[in-house]
Amino acid sequence: MSKEDTLTAVMSTPVTGQALVEPALFERLVNRIAGEHDLERGLAERIMDQALAFLAACARNTGSPLAPSELVDIGWHTFVLHTRDYAAFCERIAGRFLHHVPTEDHDPAASGEAARGTMARTVAAIEDAGFTLDLELWPSAAQAGCTGCHNGCHDDPPPARH
Repeated sequence: MSKEDTLTAVMSTPVTGQALVEPALFERLVNRIAGEHDLERGLAERIMDQALAFLAACARNTGSPLAPSELVDIGWHTFVLHTRDYAAFCERIAGRFLHHVPTEDHDPAASGEAARGTMARTVAAIEDAGFTLDLELWPSAAQAGCTGCHNGCHDDPPPARH
């Protein structure tokens, strides 16, 4: 196998969201999820991993807003509470702060076909960014309900492509 083939093989292998942060930070976040939500450690690890992959997809997104699944949103909420670490992470992966902006209950984007489209777009964005997708944490597009959260604020919609 040539050097180029090896590099391509390595680059095409999906990575985990966990790889985006230092092990000590990942450990703190997982411990908080497990403790505050009374979840098994393995599930807490999976939630945080997918939250990080989701945020990386948000960082690359220049189209319509993305939204986490209900479980993945737990990981995002947990990370946001660690403001210094979260801000540094956002700056490193996105070059900007990824705001957590819940939609209003009356927002048509929070349910039905619009929510299914957002969930399908989010899953595709995570996969397109090269991250491993934990399908059990992401409802299928046919069953998706939106949690009402997406990246946004002054970047909602995300920055336009140049």
